[in-house]
This record gives sequence, C-alpha cells and structure tokens, in this order.
Amino acid sequence: MKRQRIQLLIGFAISALFIYYLLPGLKLDEVGAALATANYWWIVPGVIVYFIGLGARTWRWHYMLRHLKPVPLGRLFPVVCIGYFGNNVYPFRAGEIIRSWVLKRKEGIPIASSLTTVIIERIFDGLVMLLFVFLALPFAPIPDAYRQFVVLLTVLLVLATALFVWMAMQPERMARLYGWFAARLLPATLRRRTDDIFQRFMEGIRSLSSPRDIGMIFITSIAVWLMETVKYWFVMHAFPFNVSFLALMLMNGIVNLATTLPSAPGYVGTFDTPGIETLVAYGVGRDLAAAYTAVLHVALWVPVTAVGAWFFWREQLTWDDFSVAKEAAADSGPRIADGKQ
Repeated sequence: MKRQRIQLLIGFAISALFIYYLLPGLKLDEVGAALATANYWWIVPGVIVYFIGLGARTWRWHYMLRHLKPVPLGRLFPVVCIGYFGNNVYPFRAGEIIRSWVLKRKEGIPIASSLTTVIIERIFDGLVMLLFVFLALPFAPIPDAYRQFVVLLTVLLVLATALFVWMAMQPERMARLYGWFAARLLPATLRRRTDDIFQRFMEGIRSLSSPRDIGMIFITSIAVWLMETVKYWFVMHAFPFNVSFLALMLMNGIVNLATTLPSAPGYVGTFDTPGIETLVAYGVGRDLAAAYTAVLHVALWVPVTAVGAWFFWREQLTWDDFSVAKEAAADSGPRIADGKQ
C-alpha cells in the first residue's frame, strides 16, 4: 500500500509539472471560445475508426498468443478493453497486468507468458511511434524540448528489440546462459520458481522467432497507430485549423512516447502538453491547439474506458482485483515498464 501511494505521488507530481509548464501560456477564455464553437459531430467517425484500430490490436495479440493458445477474437476483445480501462483509471499501467491476469483466469494462459507478449507489444508500439516521428521530421522540425527524449527512446527501443529477437532465435543458448547464472547465483530453494518463470518468459517471446512473425507484428502495429492518427485527423475537422496528416503522425508519436512516463491516471499533462507544443510548432495558435488537444484527449479516453468498464463489470471484477493481479504478476514473471497503451 505504501508503494502504491508513492507511485501515485510520483505520477501526480509529473502530471503537475507538465501542466505547470503549459498553463502560463494559455488564455483560458480563448480556449473556452474554441471549445464552444467546435463541431463535435466529427468525433463520431473518429471513435468508429479508433475501435477498428482496437480490433487490429486484438488481432495482433491473438497472433502473438497463438502458440500458447488460439484464443478467439470475440473472447480476447473484452480482455483488451479491460486493459485499456485499467490503464486509463489506474496509474503505472495496471491495465497491462490485469488483462494478463484476466486472460489467465479465463483461458489458462500463464501470466508470465502473456505479460511477455504485452512487453513485446509495447516495444513495437514504441518503434512505430518513432517511425511516425522520423517520417514527419523532413517536413517539420521536432520541438527542441522532445529531441533528446526521442533520441534516448530510439536507442533503448532498438536495443530492446534486438535483445528480444536474439533471445527468441537462440532458445538453447539462452537456456544454457540462464542455467549457468542460476546455478551460481540462485539458492536451490528459488530455482524451481525462477526456472518456471524463465520457461514462461521464453514461451512468451516465441512470436519473435521468425522474420515472418516479426513482420506481421510490425505491420499490424502500424495499422493500429494509423487508425489512431486517422482519429486525430477526424477530430481536427471539428476546429478551424488544418495541418497535414504527417503532422498528426508526429503529434501522435510524440504524445504516445511522452505518455510512457509515469503520470496521474488518464495521462493528464503528459498527453496534453506535448500535443499542444507539437501543433504550435506547425503554426497552430496555442489556445486553439489546447482546445483541440483537450477534446482529442477526452475522445480517446471516454469511449474505450466506458466499454472497458462495462466488460470489467460483466466479468464481476472489483477494484481489489487490481491489487490481486499485481501480486499474481509479481509472483509469476516480468514486469511492465511504468508509463499509454
């Protein structure tokens, strides 16, 4: 409980810093005027295309889990939505953990294995976000405030991808390497547990064992994030400004990279400030950019959170299940990096 309070404080502090940076440059009456005149009907097609992307995300997870158990898309989609609900209302990506826990409860897939596939998802999501950023760079410079952050994440994600692919393609060598270290560093009382975690982890990364699988995961990841960028494009039409689709790809990339940082639930601040600054770099007025980003944030957050909450209720889950899922994940395998799904 103490650790959870510390995590909450860290998240709220980071969100507060982003908001503190943002607010002095805004004229709230101008933001209100832009909100009052927006054409909110454009949100409807945006939400529809977003859920198409959510279906693509479900198929990607189905593809990554198929060597463990072929879970039908109709049974997997509610689990994905529950994960979004958890990420949007609970700090530090608890949704990733609870969806793996629900998957184990419903389908019997070990938490360590499914969590490993979730980590792979996050790595490929990050790579696609960076692809969006670099595709847009020839047409507009990245805001200086995010340049070093993007470079650092590029290095980390490329290294992580290379490491996971190597591990998936060298299972026997990994087993020998693990056995050598485990025999010398781990007491015998822990070996049974760590041996099982290692086995489940290696099962989880088998989706990276062939170039075809890697290509399918990457292509699907591009489809997922292109659908989300299309939603950005639809919502933009509710406001009196126009930027290119590539500019929105850049915004999407920077925003989602920024939301890997710890924050208050719902990515308050870490979503809004980078989004506004990116649009300002393209010549959009700050107050208009703030109104658009606020509406986009709500349009991204509310529909999937509501659907996820309904599935959460239908599965007869409670708030305490977040703690149960965290404990189960801590006992069974790899952890998700703290940080938007």
